Amino acid sequence: MESTFRIVLFLMVVAASAEEDHCTCPTNRRTLCVMEQGSCICKAFGSNQKVDCLTLTSKCLLMKAEMNAPGSRRFPKPETGFLDNDGLYDPDCENNGIFKARQCNHTDTCWCVNSAGVRRTDKHDKNLRCNELVRTSWIFIELKHKERESPFSQSEVASSLLRLIQNRYMLRPSFIPSIEYDYPFIKIDLKQNASQKSYTDVDIADVAYYFEKDIKRDSPFASSNKFNITVKGEPLDIEEVLIYYVDEIPPEFSMQFLKAGIVAVVVVALLAILTGITVFVIMRRWRTGKYKKVEAKEMGEMQINRVS
Repeated sequence: MESTFRIVLFLMVVAASAEEDHCTCPTNRRTLCVMEQGSCICKAFGSNQKVDCLTLTSKCLLMKAEMNAPGSRRFPKPETGFLDNDGLYDPDCENNGIFKARQCNHTDTCWCVNSAGVRRTDKHDKNLRCNELVRTSWIFIELKHKERESPFSQSEVASSLLRLIQNRYMLRPSFIPSIEYDYPFIKIDLKQNASQKSYTDVDIADVAYYFEKDIKRDSPFASSNKFNITVKGEPLDIEEVLIYYVDEIPPEFSMQFLKAGIVAVVVVALLAILTGITVFVIMRRWRTGKYKKVEAKEMGEMQINRVS
């Protein structure tokens, strides 16, 4: 199936190249392609690096292209403005397209990333040293599809997604150890150690990025390569996607990274305790007041009985 998909891509490139002075890259629409000596040569926006249109482009080059493609920025950003968003940034890539272990922004703030380009340390100044690019060996993808009258079949969902990932993203089934379905949630495991990956294998980080972009309707593929997920001919409408990255070496976040979350938990706990104390005091006073009223009434009745 993988070889069939590569043949289709090759034919698409050949067909595009047949047009005079025009060619396109079916696996990466954020490229500039030109005809050179009868061949279609495509280079990614931002990095100007040549890409192979018969396979997936690396995630690092895709992210760089997104940040630097024509029309990607609506207005110039303020000089001191910043986005608290680690998902998309202008990355530094090695010559082979992989992420550099250390990434920095224009304010000289730096951090270390894994092979998927995801931040795995706190942010520091330019003195930060990242000794190695830690590999992401396991990617956990959680999907949620829209509600329907009845669930799909577990086996049908698994076979449909396995076929999609294998054919569209050219990932070998051995790197997809499990696909589980528990209506309406789907879990996909992608696992790939450095020793398992050959030179010709696509990286699971690139696969996950293409997949996420496809679901969010911002596909890196050419517009002619439509994205469609079906199970037994019925559309699998995905409304949520979460992607978790597991590295071969645990991340190095400090307690500062968790500070906001811890403060929130402590505040909620204190509010719960204060609410409980307030309710207890109110109930006790109410019961005591009621008891005193009953006691006064009974004492009055006893005095009347004695007089009579």
